[in-house]
Amino acid sequence: MGGIEPTTQGTQDTQDTVKQRLLEKDRKHLWHHMSVHSDDPMIFVSGEGCWLTDIDGNRYFDAMSGLWCVNIGHGRKEMAAAAAKQMELLAYVPLSHSHVPAIELASKISGWLGGEYRIFFSNSGSDANEVAFKIARQYYDQIGQPNRYKFISRHRAYHGNSMGALGATGQAQRKFKYEPLGTGFQHVPPPYCYRCPFGKSTDSCRMECAGIYDQVIQWEGPETVAGLIVEPVITGGGMIVPPPGYLKKVKEICDKHGVLLIVDEVICGFGRSGEKFGHCNYGVGPDIVTMAKGLTSAYAPLSATAVRADLYDSFRERSGTDHFRHVNTFGGNPLSCAVALKNMEILEDEKLIQASGELGRRLSERLLGLSAHRTVGDIRTFGFAAGIELVEDKETKRPASAENVAKVIESCKQRGLLIGKNGDTVPGYANVLTLAPPFVTTPEEVDWMASTLEIALNTLPAGDESFLTGQKRHSEFDGECTA
Repeated sequence: MGGIEPTTQGTQDTQDTVKQRLLEKDRKHLWHHMSVHSDDPMIFVSGEGCWLTDIDGNRYFDAMSGLWCVNIGHGRKEMAAAAAKQMELLAYVPLSHSHVPAIELASKISGWLGGEYRIFFSNSGSDANEVAFKIARQYYDQIGQPNRYKFISRHRAYHGNSMGALGATGQAQRKFKYEPLGTGFQHVPPPYCYRCPFGKSTDSCRMECAGIYDQVIQWEGPETVAGLIVEPVITGGGMIVPPPGYLKKVKEICDKHGVLLIVDEVICGFGRSGEKFGHCNYGVGPDIVTMAKGLTSAYAPLSATAVRADLYDSFRERSGTDHFRHVNTFGGNPLSCAVALKNMEILEDEKLIQASGELGRRLSERLLGLSAHRTVGDIRTFGFAAGIELVEDKETKRPASAENVAKVIESCKQRGLLIGKNGDTVPGYANVLTLAPPFVTTPEEVDWMASTLEIALNTLPAGDESFLTGQKRHSEFDGECTA
């Protein structure tokens, strides 16, 4: 059976001793990300396919691919072999010079983007977006439009933790106690159909969520706006999927005002959308593309900023400050580039991008039945990722309490399923459960995830065990992940 499996008694005493020693060190020395420090964190020791094993031998299905990133699944020996081979050959050289893996990877990414791009390598998604902002500002300065320095982002969107990227982020709780941040960032309402900021319904929608960019650019002064930054879908901010035609209209507005379109593919890229990149789902060609996470499936830290080749031409040396004066010590590390190349090879050879699309359609179908539950306000999917918005009341759409969201997550964990939520985003609206499983998930595991969520939702107070009237129920998954 998938899920928690206890260790054997014969080794329990030794394991308990080791675990307690590690927990003592953890409490004394380790600062955990994005959380109040826990006295009893989960300690994971191994992973295979879609499954993680903790120090007690309990197995959990990783329905968030770590942090939206382990796209090809855990425990890939061929990835370890690629890293070891490169480390033995050449572990490091700065990209003020060059090396073979960086050259080949830049060419490969450009090919996947379907055009001629110049690729700048960094460490993380935050870094990639910082680079995009700096490139955009310098580009406009060098073509004689130095007043273009502003960027327009969206509320609910996340673009990174560094001061500039956090300035672009539209999540109040992420910014609290860190402001003032980087200047020049404006925000517009998100394309949030379930809670339309413009008070529209499907019938009355005139794509105001896209048209607002035109107004804001006019109000700010077109000659001051350098770029718009968007995820194809707002992921960590609550899986907010735009209406059809939204991104095309945004691109048209950018072209109208001579503004660069920066597409943040940190989560949506490398197959998560069922296409190579999320913007491919909408038929849009960005000026700048940022990426990380799925680039290496998190087997090594690496990010990239892809810039249209014609934009790059303005950085060719004419004076002492025309080149891009930015360096990243570990950006484009040979080992990370070799790992990324192997990752992209696996995605292609195993047809995992197509698998992501197929699994996403199955997940969407299986989750649809949950919409009948009294606590489910909306279900949003994009490729092989999903958001389930929980509410206290369907009529008023009052967001579910933090306690009820935590209960569902804990109930899933007790059954061996690790899911996420849009935590630390907007006060009072951390009510969206998130799923983004590895692309090696089996159809049976998709069914099991949906069934486990059904059970977890029914643990909430006054839950109705029969809300899926007429729909076949699934028992807990008892198969193995076939990575």
